[in-house]
Amino acid sequence: MEGVVGMSKKIDLCAKGEIDSGTARRFEVEGVEIALVRIEDDFYAIGDRCSHANYSLSEGEVFAEEKELECWKHGSTFSLETGKPTCLPATKPVPVYDVVVEGDRVLVVIS
Repeated sequence: MEGVVGMSKKIDLCAKGEIDSGTARRFEVEGVEIALVRIEDDFYAIGDRCSHANYSLSEGEVFAEEKELECWKHGSTFSLETGKPTCLPATKPVPVYDVVVEGDRVLVVIS
C-alpha cells in the first residue's frame, strides 16, 4: 500500500503484529535504510546507520522509557523522536521519519 502525501510517499513496511514492543527492525525503502521501533502501541522510524561509525542501529537495544535506540557497537544512544544523539561518542543526529498506522499496517513517510 503506497500513497503520495504532498511530495512525500507513504510506504507500507509491515503489519503491527510483525514487530514486538521493545524491539527494532531494519527495512530498506527506496534505498533508504530505516530502523522501525515499536514501544507499546507507538512506532518510530529513524535512519538505521549510526552517525558515529556506520553500524546498524536496528541491532541495538531499545530503551523504552527514554524513547532511545542504542548503537550496539559503541554505545551511543539516539532519540527516537528527534534523531539526536543522547550520549557520546556520536555527535551528529540521524534522520527521523513520520510513521502512520492505517488499520493493521505500519507505513513510513519518506521524501
